[in-house]
Amino acid sequence: MSENALAPPGSLFARLVAACGEDWPAYTGHPFVRGLADGSLAEASFRHYLAQDYLFLIHLARAYALAAYKADTLAEIKTSAAAVAVIVDIEMQLHVGFCARWGLDPAELERTPEAAATMAYTRYVLERGQAGDLLDLHVALAPCVIGYAEIGAALAAAQPEAAANPYCGWIETYAGDDYQRLARDAVATLDRLEAARAGPGRFESLARTFREATRLEARFWDMGLARSW
Repeated sequence: MSENALAPPGSLFARLVAACGEDWPAYTGHPFVRGLADGSLAEASFRHYLAQDYLFLIHLARAYALAAYKADTLAEIKTSAAAVAVIVDIEMQLHVGFCARWGLDPAELERTPEAAATMAYTRYVLERGQAGDLLDLHVALAPCVIGYAEIGAALAAAQPEAAANPYCGWIETYAGDDYQRLARDAVATLDRLEAARAGPGRFESLARTFREATRLEARFWDMGLARSW
């Protein structure tokens, strides 16, 4: 999963992935992801991850609301609003559907304590958005938003018998047209923001942000796999 089909060569996202080195394949090919791919992931680990990811998505929606506030144009506001809609109406409903199988309702999910990995990643993204500009925020979001699309598409392509996989609903959501469209829009947004806002010498700072966010994503998988707090 090291080659990204969503971003053309030369795009900012492709260059950020290249600068990320081994941290990117460590995230997209994490043992948690491999367990989703073949259905071998322990149900308890998936359940722990889902509850934490539900909390993460609340903060992700807040981050896109912050992006709308930091936007300069109506088009940028609309892009951020569309992302909030996908998170609230599609991703969070996926979590609710899975958790309903175990008798967990949304109110119960929201009462779940945040794990350290959840707090570290969400606060990092929000801090970059508050301290930096719109480009900094979108770069911090990119490993999650675009990375999940890359992972979903790769797992779907490798699983012709996905219906037999207990995690096929998760895979289908991130491989689906709605989420793939969101990811392609995110790739285009990065290029547009770089052209408007990035001057000479800025790439190194953006790459650091991207790398840190990618490492925090991998630690989020670690948390789910170990069911740690």
